[in-house]
Amino acid sequence: MPDTAMPEIAIIDPNTLLCLGLRNLLQELIPVAVIRSFRSFDELMADTPDMYAHYFVSSHIYFQHTAFFLERRPKSIVLTAGEPLPQLNAVPALNTCLSEQELVKHILRLHQHGHAEHPHRLPAPADGRSERELTRDLSTREIEVLVLIAKGLINKEIADKLHISLTTVISHRKNITEKLGIKSVSGLTIYAVMHGYIEADRI
Repeated sequence: MPDTAMPEIAIIDPNTLLCLGLRNLLQELIPVAVIRSFRSFDELMADTPDMYAHYFVSSHIYFQHTAFFLERRPKSIVLTAGEPLPQLNAVPALNTCLSEQELVKHILRLHQHGHAEHPHRLPAPADGRSERELTRDLSTREIEVLVLIAKGLINKEIADKLHISLTTVISHRKNITEKLGIKSVSGLTIYAVMHGYIEADRI
């Protein structure tokens, strides 16, 4: 896929709330992606089924249409509710009952393994600065705070870890949010991993 192409992702699951939540996380992870939801396999087939870079598919739809998804094994991620599914064998799976932090971690792992050679490019900042320029704007202390946020620490724990006041931590978080334009913890975690500040395995 050329770098200029927008990756297209299909979510195939009848659970509307699950689709909305997964779409939100994926849009934070891959802002340039076009994400479409389908309530059934038939809806996917009525679209253009071979155009997608990834298929996030419910386990029961996967098992009903295994032949289709096995042909697209590197692109197919089965959505489970934490139940053991040994029949999936080597097919990537995502447990949708995990906490937000754990979901972000697992999606980042899937993303990194699936795009090690051809990563999705992040869009340029709205003000025209490059990602490198944005990253340079973060101070060393702000980067330390960002990494600890990505590890799941709360403000008090960050203050204790860095031996700074709670007020200073809050100030650093405010500065990080303003500089990066990212407000959510999941978004900051994704940013930290995608820019090499922390490995997905360490969050």
